[in-house]
Amino acid sequence: MNAMFAKGSCRHLAAALLLSLATAGSWPLQVTAAEAPVVRFDPSKYSQSVTECDRMASHSEDPYRVAPGRERPEIDLPKAIEVCRAAVQADPKNPRLNYLYGRVLGYSGRGAEGLANRQVAVDADYPQSLFVIGYITLFGLNQQPQDTCKAAEMLRRSAQQERVAGQLGFPRYVLEGRFDACPVRKDTQEMLGFVAAARKQFKGDYYQGLLADMLEEDLKKRP
Repeated sequence: MNAMFAKGSCRHLAAALLLSLATAGSWPLQVTAAEAPVVRFDPSKYSQSVTECDRMASHSEDPYRVAPGRERPEIDLPKAIEVCRAAVQADPKNPRLNYLYGRVLGYSGRGAEGLANRQVAVDADYPQSLFVIGYITLFGLNQQPQDTCKAAEMLRRSAQQERVAGQLGFPRYVLEGRFDACPVRKDTQEMLGFVAAARKQFKGDYYQGLLADMLEEDLKKRP
């Protein structure tokens, strides 16, 4: 699964994680410290005007998109690159537009050209980019440098920003032990909270519900 580029990333995440959940083992207790309250992403800090980039390249699962989403086959990539480059030049600090520019560059096999744009979106805590860039950083996809611990932080932040894929994906990767060597917080109660919050966004999706059930069961088994 590639969350930035494949259709239905959250449902694909649910299906993929269900395959391995039943084999989860035991995990060490994590000692955690108090943290500052999470500051929710505020889209009003950035222009919400619909650009041609938004019309051509918005992702259907981006909760802060301002235009209907398009899947990869629907995007005229050369044109989308052109209009998204122009949109970023006109509004260089807008995380939504930087994310979209990185998206179409990645679809075009030019992901390295969009690394700085991806980082702008991540630094602004843009929820869609936190999950997507976290995922491709975890697996080193689309010319994104692989870094497990950076990925862990981004995926947790995406969960804190209420991105469903992060709320389900981060706990699962913790349970798999992928982040055992990382300093990222791995608090069981927080992760149960992520799963509970994700349930409110499922809209009756059966597979996401199954995944949430299994994640909760395994999280409650942690010592």
